Amino acid sequence: MEITDEKLLRIALVTSLIGIIGLIIFTPSIEVKKVDIKDITRSMIDEKVCVDGVITDVAQSSSKTNYFLTVNDGESQIQLIIFEKQVSEIKSKNLDIEDFKNRKVEVTGTITEYKSDLELILTSGDSLRIIN
Repeated sequence: MEITDEKLLRIALVTSLIGIIGLIIFTPSIEVKKVDIKDITRSMIDEKVCVDGVITDVAQSSSKTNYFLTVNDGESQIQLIIFEKQVSEIKSKNLDIEDFKNRKVEVTGTITEYKSDLELILTSGDSLRIIN
């Protein structure tokens, strides 16, 4: 059996289609890793994670556009940074950032490091949810 350019093209096309269909099927099932705050390490920088905890402190930046929230899970705490775009998304739902203080929340964000401290950057306005 001789492999011609036409047969090779068909094989490549079928393989590509199978790969694309697989991505479409399996992408929605990929979930963000849920971790305890104490388990967050520098090796996780730039990873997207989900944590649960209570917002114990809310502070605003000097420019009044960004917020810094402290998330405490009872064992550890981490600073949550909310930038202006996410603040707008949250406020568009008739919520104020102060509404989250002393409430248990679920946060999805990206781990970063600033001045040797690990922080969590809020992914989107939907990534900060009050839970019971």
